[in-house]
Amino acid sequence: MGKLTGKVAVITGGTSGMALATAQLFVKEGAYVFITGRDQARLDEAVRAIGQNVTGVQGDAANLDDLDRLYETVKREKSNFDVLFASAGMGGEARKLGQVTEKDFDSIFGLNTRGTLFTVQKALPLLNEGGSIIMTGSIASVKGWPDYSVYSASKAALRSFARTWLNELKNRRIRVNVLSPGQIATPIQEQMFDAETMRQFESLIPRGKMGRPEEIATVALFLASADSTFVNGVELAVDGGTSAI
Repeated sequence: MGKLTGKVAVITGGTSGMALATAQLFVKEGAYVFITGRDQARLDEAVRAIGQNVTGVQGDAANLDDLDRLYETVKREKSNFDVLFASAGMGGEARKLGQVTEKDFDSIFGLNTRGTLFTVQKALPLLNEGGSIIMTGSIASVKGWPDYSVYSASKAALRSFARTWLNELKNRRIRVNVLSPGQIATPIQEQMFDAETMRQFESLIPRGKMGRPEEIATVALFLASADSTFVNGVELAVDGGTSAI
């Protein structure tokens, strides 16, 4: 029997990389999955890649109307659900302090922080008792890498959300955790960074090799499943030890 047999999961930003790998694994483990993405063509491609037990809902996690439409679809098709993986996010352009623009701040916080907050808040009426909320953080929030202060701060806020929300949701036994990846070889990483930058990232990892989306997916499965029923309010770094040294 799969670890998520009979469960329903919602994964935002699920069209590529870590979130897509997670959706594929969740379905393999018995779940029905709703995924979102802003681009309809990429969303359709992701649905085909998952293959079964999946519904794609086009939308932007920073857009509250799109979030309403997502949860209306979930309610219509499945009534309620068990696992929320709030994964939609962005990195933004590298900006040193003194170069940050209002647009930089609003777009990054708008999706990573504001979008995550409302993704979770709007999910609550449909989220089953004993459910699991997983938010995608980043080890950038604790490493202090130059040029990414806005991104890092937008992800650091999620750790605070988890601490507060688990207390607010304890009567419903809903767990809230943050999964914080390190350097993962994803299409977005490849678009954002040149080969030399990628080599520099790898030099920071004790094993000397980038992580894979599938290595994030297995940890998301742990946090979503009954394997982690006594895990609540943690920020789990999945980074090959980068943040520990």
